[in-house]
Amino acid sequence: MTAHPDSAVEIAAGFPDPVLDSQAAFRAILDAMAHPGRIATVGMQLSPPAPLAPASLACVLSLCDHETPLWLDDAASSLAASFRFHCGAPLVGAPDRAAFALCCGPLPALAGFGQGTAEYPEHSTTVICQVSALGDGVPMTLRGPGIDGGQQLSVAGLPDDFSAQWAANGALFPQGVDVILTQGQRLVALPRSVKIEPEVGTCMSQ
Repeated sequence: MTAHPDSAVEIAAGFPDPVLDSQAAFRAILDAMAHPGRIATVGMQLSPPAPLAPASLACVLSLCDHETPLWLDDAASSLAASFRFHCGAPLVGAPDRAAFALCCGPLPALAGFGQGTAEYPEHSTTVICQVSALGDGVPMTLRGPGIDGGQQLSVAGLPDDFSAQWAANGALFPQGVDVILTQGQRLVALPRSVKIEPEVGTCMSQ
């Protein structure tokens, strides 16, 4: 953390090379979106303060700018000055007004985020959500575009009703939110076009 030159507010350190590192992270996120369920590694250069994960910070630094309204949950609100400094992203108080949302605490209901419109389905929220584990936890199978057959994924730390929320989100297609799950330096993308088949009798939050 470094002090902002114009105030006493502490600013989380960003990418050592803002241009090249941001481009590399952006390419990794695009590849993850093209291959849902495949775990990618980003943010190796970053050491953000708790509770922010390096992968979450890498997402914000590479995806957000002055034209992308950003919503922060209560757990991420202490990083507001850092995001203003590094990205210039305008912070909004309502999740349905955000182009991107960062959730370091429990994931709110997906229906509360921007869903886009019939004319502009891309005007929806991309939700960056930290989870307690990727590659461990509740097993599920992903199916849809970018997946050959089925993609296996295990996640811990999602709401118990996430599968039902995701099915409702998919029913809105081409509207609906996209989700990026992060843990440490790893992330997984869940585009709205993907269907999730959880194992019978599993609890998403375990």
